[in-house]
Amino acid sequence: MEGVLRPDTLHSAPLPLTGGGAAQHAGQFEFTGDDFARIRAFIYRYAGIALAPGKMDMVYSRLARRLRARGVASFSDYISIVEGGEPEEVEAFINALTTNMTSFFREPHHFKTLAERLAHRPAGRAVTIWSCASSSGEEPYSIAMTAQDALGGRTQASILATDIDTNVLARGREGIYPVDQLDKVPEAYRRRFFLRGDGKNEGFVRVKEDLRRMVSFKRLNLLDHEWPMRGRFDFIFCRNVMIYFDRNTQQAILERIARVLQPDGLLFVGHSESLHHAQDLFRICGNTTYALRS
Repeated sequence: MEGVLRPDTLHSAPLPLTGGGAAQHAGQFEFTGDDFARIRAFIYRYAGIALAPGKMDMVYSRLARRLRARGVASFSDYISIVEGGEPEEVEAFINALTTNMTSFFREPHHFKTLAERLAHRPAGRAVTIWSCASSSGEEPYSIAMTAQDALGGRTQASILATDIDTNVLARGREGIYPVDQLDKVPEAYRRRFFLRGDGKNEGFVRVKEDLRRMVSFKRLNLLDHEWPMRGRFDFIFCRNVMIYFDRNTQQAILERIARVLQPDGLLFVGHSESLHHAQDLFRICGNTTYALRS
């Protein structure tokens, strides 16, 4: 999934703009309730993430290293840098506060549905797929393996993998993973799509180059005013993302997703997600699988 906070860090209520200036974290750096409120407001405004009021300690531990790196003495000074819009520090701030949870072939029923659809697809127009919360690459590479196997060379497939976290995108481009992360990858796929490391690389595998070429990793904040892609996608994986946004943000993103999905395309969402509130846009057609409402 995309670089987002774990479910227990979230709160669905509107974010208060004040954090209670009297509250202060006991640590190396001065960190008040007002500082925390500014952080909550910024990450909500920038990325749509609703950070729960009880996560002050987590935020301190995640961001203290950035204060040391920048040589600032207080969170107030650091937040001022972030609020000033310095691109490199905003990126580091987002990377520090996001958590990425993913695995190969997570929620396998989606890949079975994808394979069935692709297997019956006539040769011709290339298949386009978007993994809009790609994390470190396990999801888009699972998609790529499924597509190569199902299409059998009849049709080309291209996969756009986007995430807000630049660190995980870099790992995805490298395509290097510990061997024990391949537990859910079928043995035939392991032999076909991965190279096993030796020597200093023992215990790791790398995705083969032909599979890596199918996937383009790009940074994208789903709240960006403009999405850079052109055209529509045959399949969109937006799994375990909507739970991190409030209802208004969910609706806005789903409306935009609907505009970039092919009329006969499919949208896959996470096991704990439902688009019940977006029935004007999508209709359910399988287990956490949706199509556009015509």
